[in-house]
Amino acid sequence: MPAPVTDADLALAAELGQQLRVDSVRSSTSAGSGHPTSSMSAADLLAVLVSRHLRYDWDNPDHPGNDHLIFSKGHASPLLYSVYKAVGVISDEELMTGYRRFGSRLEGHPTPVLPWVDVATGSLGQGLPDGVGVALAGKYVDELPYRVWVLCGDSEMAEGSMWEAFDKASYYKLANLIAIVDVNRLGQRGPTELSWDMEAYRRRVTAFGARALVIDGHDVAAIDQALAQAGDLSGEQPTVILARTLKGRGFSEVQDREDWHGKPLPPEMAERAVIELGGERHLLVRGPVPGEATLRRAADGLAEVKLPAYDRGQKVATRKAYGDALAALGARPDVVAMDGEVSNSTFADEFAKAHPRRYFEMFIAEQQMVAAAVGFGVRGYRPFASTFAAFLSRAYDFIRMAAISQANICLSGSHAGVEIGADGPSQMALEDLAMLRAVHGSTVLYPSDATSAAALVAAMADLDGISYLRTTRGAYPVLYDAGESFPVGGSKVLRSSGEDQVTLVGAGVTLHECLTAADRLARDGISARVIDLYSVKPVDTATLAEAAAATGGRLVIAEDHHPEGGLGSAVVDALTGTGRTELAIAHLAVREMPGSGTSAELLDAAGIDAAHIAAAARGLLD
Repeated sequence: MPAPVTDADLALAAELGQQLRVDSVRSSTSAGSGHPTSSMSAADLLAVLVSRHLRYDWDNPDHPGNDHLIFSKGHASPLLYSVYKAVGVISDEELMTGYRRFGSRLEGHPTPVLPWVDVATGSLGQGLPDGVGVALAGKYVDELPYRVWVLCGDSEMAEGSMWEAFDKASYYKLANLIAIVDVNRLGQRGPTELSWDMEAYRRRVTAFGARALVIDGHDVAAIDQALAQAGDLSGEQPTVILARTLKGRGFSEVQDREDWHGKPLPPEMAERAVIELGGERHLLVRGPVPGEATLRRAADGLAEVKLPAYDRGQKVATRKAYGDALAALGARPDVVAMDGEVSNSTFADEFAKAHPRRYFEMFIAEQQMVAAAVGFGVRGYRPFASTFAAFLSRAYDFIRMAAISQANICLSGSHAGVEIGADGPSQMALEDLAMLRAVHGSTVLYPSDATSAAALVAAMADLDGISYLRTTRGAYPVLYDAGESFPVGGSKVLRSSGEDQVTLVGAGVTLHECLTAADRLARDGISARVIDLYSVKPVDTATLAEAAAATGGRLVIAEDHHPEGGLGSAVVDALTGTGRTELAIAHLAVREMPGSGTSAELLDAAGIDAAHIAAAARGLLD
């Protein structure tokens, strides 16, 4: 393989643009699927960027000073992979025989299975918000001069998450973030909302505090000038390059024509396209490389993590323990935190006070909050993001995509269930356990007291994937001694004897109700085993199976959650997964739409308080 050309002139960049178009056509036709026309519109933009402006050591993708390149329009993967061929990190053979094939790393939309890909994209409106997180890390924590270049599609400019990103980028003065919007006029089913109304785009992005540069996206000189201007970090605004382009640029049979989105060219048509585009090329072109860079990992003068300690019987809300533990965890220089403007309720403000340099307020923008966490994870940080658990549902697609991105992020949701009281159902998370259990590779934790909550916060900092901690609004007695171990995947048996007749399973507020129910049953001569199922995923199958065997398969499962997908499902899935079918289960959950009231009234109305748990246990014994 010949050595790549560096410091490409504009004529070579123009040739590279044509090569990227040809290879986008060839690879998608070979695969029988893909988005060649969406790639062809942005080819000149990428050719100038990678050959003249992107500071990237392609042989060392982990170089801390590398710029970042994110394809928010992830469907333009033929273009991205053609770039990788052009810089010499994949071969033409891999491009032509691997793209979109089973087992190949060149997937239909890019994922971090490739070392040059930071985040998975393809769900539109996510690459730019992720880029905000990377840029935040660069400016405020790494303090390195790398830039974050994000290729965006014009269709995704209709997504609210894009405007959350522009808003936060402006608020935090992220001059290191450059959005390149490929305004090719055509979406999947026809023209986009604004078509080629470049002035409307300019007004919108400037209204959000960004600097707008409107250019012809096929004029390599104009592109070069705009990229140079955008890459200058001396200002205090993010830059948005609004590039007017033609979908399918360079091949007259599809250029600016509807009904070619997401369609490979048939082989005979592809041959004509390659000819019209000037034939195959195999240029190897690389741009500048970053200078020396050293990561900052200042620990704000703290040396070790010392978790908070609580006395048995002391009433402490698990959300307060989250904040206390997170502040202590800030002794680790890799820990950062963000919140959705409820930090005085989630108690993330404890971290903000202790470590203001590493706390980032995302305001009421839950999608951007999760995306920022993903972006910090790209840079090797361990982000903790918190809000009311109910509002994480707004960011569920971002959580789902974070798993595909192989992100390691920690989420905390407070104010869960009917226990929150008078605020009513709009504030009650009753779906969150199901939502987070369904995420690939996730960990779902639900502590019942402050000691376990603090220990689990510390554990989350070293978990792979998406971890979620569900916390409770009210203050409840501490059940465990400081320093007790709470392994992920474990549980605690709080009551047991050789005469146990029924098992009571709870977590969070319902564990305390289970303990009260067990006391009431004991007065009637009924011995109940009580399990604190603080790890909902992975679940402690062995302890559950042992309890089921000891109590004749009789279990009462009580949860402050809808019946679908939560604690009950976790227990039943675990037990049936062992092959046990002889079970007598009473599953108490929130089955009706709750309203306002006190915690006690709402737990009673939902049938998940101690009285209902005890009654259900008696019913199983009868």
